[in-house]
Amino acid sequence: MRVLVAEDDKRIANFIVKGLREEGYMVEQVGDGQAAIDFATVGSDAEFDLIVLDVMMPKRDGFAVCRELRTRGVRAPVLMLTAMDALDDRVKGLDSGADDYLVKPFAFPELLARLRALSRRAPMAVNSNVLQVGDLALDTATRIARRGDRVIELSAREYQLLEYLMRNAGRPLGRTQILQAVWSFDYDGASNVVDVYAGYLRRKIDGNGELPLVHTVRGVGYMLSADP
Repeated sequence: MRVLVAEDDKRIANFIVKGLREEGYMVEQVGDGQAAIDFATVGSDAEFDLIVLDVMMPKRDGFAVCRELRTRGVRAPVLMLTAMDALDDRVKGLDSGADDYLVKPFAFPELLARLRALSRRAPMAVNSNVLQVGDLALDTATRIARRGDRVIELSAREYQLLEYLMRNAGRPLGRTQILQAVWSFDYDGASNVVDVYAGYLRRKIDGNGELPLVHTVRGVGYMLSADP
């Protein structure tokens, strides 16, 4: 499940992004309102399942951003964050198109619970919950992967890697590109971590003698494809 986090406070943004990635979400983070609009509306990578939107941001505030997203047809559920607890501000946020409202400071488990609730309450807010490559299907709402009739058990990190590969099916992805998207920019672990987890996925997805879907692209990295 892809989440866009728009928050200009770096400390809060890092706190949210780190927590969501540890829970298996794929997260993009921006620091101003205009960037939030651009990320959520421009290009093939603009399909987010959930949006976390701070109210007080540079360039465009959260109210303006939310109104613009709804005007442009973005239907992903929006959770607004604010340091303001006035009733008028909560009403203004909801009237601008937000689905829920969370006042700072907040505990991460509450943020997580609200995001889960939003994804359950608004299943039609995204284009599709199911990614499909060949006979491999991944439900991003339930996080269940199936190869044909076989259910594939995935760890949180394996799920993130598989979702990223499936969203970019047919495209060769470099190891650094994968590392930045799945493990975040500041990952400082072993350099072969992408290869290790690609191996885990290959054994789970292609391990029953089925048509290989996880391909090594020599000199580049990996690609998920149903084509030989």
